[in-house]
Amino acid sequence: MDLNNIEFKGAYGTSAQIPASKLPEVSFVGRSNVGKSSLINKLLNRKQLARVSQMPGKTSTINFFGNDAIDLVDLPGYGYAKVAKSELGRWSEMINGYFDQYRFYALVVSLIDIRHPASKLDEQMIEFLKACELPFVIALTKADKVSKNQADKQIAALRKQLDLGPEVEMILTSSEKGTGMDALRKTILAACDKNCNSNNSP
Repeated sequence: MDLNNIEFKGAYGTSAQIPASKLPEVSFVGRSNVGKSSLINKLLNRKQLARVSQMPGKTSTINFFGNDAIDLVDLPGYGYAKVAKSELGRWSEMINGYFDQYRFYALVVSLIDIRHPASKLDEQMIEFLKACELPFVIALTKADKVSKNQADKQIAALRKQLDLGPEVEMILTSSEKGTGMDALRKTILAACDKNCNSNNSP
């Protein structure tokens, strides 16, 4: 299993449209503009596989990328207020509806901007993942914007804020510099290998 030859598979506007789960799925979640699309592109060494925009909330569908062994799922960012309430409701349905299905959840990558404390919605997402016993890792984005000392302090603060033990992996990442991409690839592939013989469902 590897992350080579990953291609765009489809975009879905509601959770009901998502095809049945047949391969290990690695899902990417996080607030709007945290850098999900940029991280996916850097992770896969592709420039525009996942569409990137400076405007928060650009990802408004559930986007599937993959090969014949693994699927990567880019979920809409949460917490962006400058859209219609109906659109916010649709995004919430997509995220909740995705996790409410019986799917092959190999790993959830929860993205948090290392420059800031976790938002209330970040806290709720982590609590949900823990309650459902879904395997997850924290990808701390924009690591190139802080010093090593600042990063160490923020990692400790986030572990305390989110009530995370040492068993939960936190990976410093930078889509700009490529920091942490090798570590994240190894974590993703290890999780897929570990969970390849059993389905995980909330």
